[in-house]
Amino acid sequence: QVQLVESGGGWVQAGGSLRLSCAASGRIFSSYAMGWFRQAPGKEREFVAAITGTSSSTSYADFVKGRCTISRDNAENTVYLQMNRLEPEDTATYYCAAGRIFSTRRSIYDYWGQGTQVTVSS
Repeated sequence: QVQLVESGGGWVQAGGSLRLSCAASGRIFSSYAMGWFRQAPGKEREFVAAITGTSSSTSYADFVKGRCTISRDNAENTVYLQMNRLEPEDTATYYCAAGRIFSTRRSIYDYWGQGTQVTVSS
């Protein structure tokens, strides 16, 4: 079992930045690929970014490429999502997830956090 707790969300003006964190507890963190997803009201939960257990590979959704960076610190059991040049369209609840396989598909991930709200005003 893996427990995930997100933090770092909040309100920011368009063009601003936020860094989301996801602290993991439970089994060996480095053995899990980690992903960030987001869900806006009335919309499906969508992929944002993912990183392998060793940080050897990352993947990003097209809408965040060049604006976001996913990283992890296995010594601290934490994964991060640095988001820059935020836009009102980025407003959503952001979730981190852990899975055995590196993927952009949400069905692959086994464990989810409770989410952290990001609100971007224009």
